[in-house]
Amino acid sequence: MPSLDVVSTVDMQSLDNAVNNVKREISTRYDFRNVKSEVTLDRKEKRIHIISGDDWKVKAVTDMLIGHCARLKVDPRSLELKKIEVISLSVAKLDIEIKDGISRETCQKIVKLIKGLKIKVQAAIQENQVRLTAKQIDDLQEVMRVLDSQDYGIPLQYVNMKR
Repeated sequence: MPSLDVVSTVDMQSLDNAVNNVKREISTRYDFRNVKSEVTLDRKEKRIHIISGDDWKVKAVTDMLIGHCARLKVDPRSLELKKIEVISLSVAKLDIEIKDGISRETCQKIVKLIKGLKIKVQAAIQENQVRLTAKQIDDLQEVMRVLDSQDYGIPLQYVNMKR
C-alpha cells in the first residue's frame, strides 16, 4: 500500500548560511557602521537572536534575514517573530523562534480535513507528523494537492513516499 509522511522541517544548514550572509551584509552596510549588531543562531533552543542599535535597525536585520531565507529555499513561515524589546536607548533585541515539526492541534486539523474529503486515505498522527496510507497513489496525490491549497501557518513537506 502506498504511504507518505506529512512533515514540517527546516533545513538548519541553509538557515545557518542565511544567518552568516546577514552578518556579512551588516558588516558592509553604511547605515550599520559604528552600531553594534549581532545575529546568532542557537541550534539547541531553535532560536535566532538579533541585537542591534534600535528597533528600526532590528527590523532592517529581520528583513535581511527573511530575504536571505527566501533565496536559500527556507520558507519564512517557519520563522515566528516575537516582539522587539528595547533594552536601553542604544540597544534593542528580537528573538525569532524556529518552528520545526507540526503541532498536535495542526495534525488534528489535517486529519479532520482528510476525513472530510471522503477519499479512501487513512491518516494517523505520529508525534509531530502525519502518516497517510491509501490503496492508490492517485488518492495520496489528491490529498497532497488539497493540503497545499490550505494555509496552516507552517510549510508542509511530503517525505518517505513508498509504493
